[in-house]
Amino acid sequence: MINPNLKRTLTPMLIWGLGVGYVISGMYFGWNLGLEKGGTLGMALATGLVIILYSCFSFSYAELACAIPKAGGAYDYAERALKKDIGFITGLAQIVEFVFTPPAIAIAIGAYFHLVFPEIPVLLSAIIVYVVFTGLNVYGVKAAANFELTVTILAVGELILFSALTLPHFSAAHFSQNSFPHGWTGAFAAIPFAIWFFLGIEGVANVAEETINPQKVILKGFGWALITLVILCVLVFIASIGINGWESIVFSSDGSSSDSPLPMALGHIFATDHVFYRLLIGIGLFGLIASFHGLLLASGRATFEFGKIGNAPHFLGRVHERFQTPANALIFNSMIGVLILCTGKTDQIIIISVFGALTLYAFSMLSVIRLRKTEPALKRPFKVPFYPYPPFVALVLTTVCIVALCLSNGFLSLYYFGILLFFFLLFKLFKK
Repeated sequence: MINPNLKRTLTPMLIWGLGVGYVISGMYFGWNLGLEKGGTLGMALATGLVIILYSCFSFSYAELACAIPKAGGAYDYAERALKKDIGFITGLAQIVEFVFTPPAIAIAIGAYFHLVFPEIPVLLSAIIVYVVFTGLNVYGVKAAANFELTVTILAVGELILFSALTLPHFSAAHFSQNSFPHGWTGAFAAIPFAIWFFLGIEGVANVAEETINPQKVILKGFGWALITLVILCVLVFIASIGINGWESIVFSSDGSSSDSPLPMALGHIFATDHVFYRLLIGIGLFGLIASFHGLLLASGRATFEFGKIGNAPHFLGRVHERFQTPANALIFNSMIGVLILCTGKTDQIIIISVFGALTLYAFSMLSVIRLRKTEPALKRPFKVPFYPYPPFVALVLTTVCIVALCLSNGFLSLYYFGILLFFFLLFKLFKK
């Protein structure tokens, strides 16, 4: 007989590895595109705001994850606090985030491979990565999480080594040149790329059903992962821009925007055949792979939960008979992801995934506040300190980010909200 439940095998160290791994690719690429919008100062202001947002959000979200440890994550919280319609929209936004983020990372992985092996097309590398890591996630969550921990440790070590090699070459003049090219408008436009530094950390909540003693383990993993990521974010930002200015890690030689800012920064110190340059590109792939692989895992759990409770076709909610993993959901998400990455629009893919994340954040913070009023007796092994300020601040900053995103990306905002409206209408028509 098939066990309909997921295995509990994840420890605090594995949760830390997942939390950092989901996000760490944001240090390797994507964030640099925000420099084109806001310059060094504009991007720094956007990043500071986003660090405050994630600090308040993460500990508020941890309260929900510890009290309601289910694979659906934000869907389960919003459905319980704000009823089924808002729950559906929140769950759908979560799936949009987790399905759109891996293709952007896969493109960057292909770009890094192409630096080392120019004969291999970027798109081919990205598709191969999808096939291989979907298979690993289907095989088992413990194997997947152990792999995630290994590549995450390597990726963190690489970023520390990158900083150690580049900080001695820091130039205040280069760091501050053309620092605020588009004023406050540019700072607002840089917000989605600042969010990319931390996007996906909430995926830790989606493995709560597979965590040993989730009430304690989730909190530890969340907290230490966030601290690690803030430190790495600051190091990478200062070290890479300070070498030769922000333009040098945004624009390629042909004038196009680059998906590999760290190798571009290193290129001003070492020749491309230097051992450190090749070493850091090779290890840098682990950072991208860690996030790609981890977000595949989280997206599979989110889609699985939707299928399990009937908000999506039921075959997506089935657990594999042998491996006890959401194999159907993983394979389905990967098929959609391959179609998305074929567009090659990294910046637009990032922005749509950020829209999904911000929608999830807003309704999750409302859920924290609502459940405190409607279910005061709910067992909360962890309560966010200084309540109600953290969820309220996170909600306000999330709203500011959504408005900024809509103003600077009008067409993409219509596209994103059109997705939500289309599937919500289907939900209302066909959900029994």
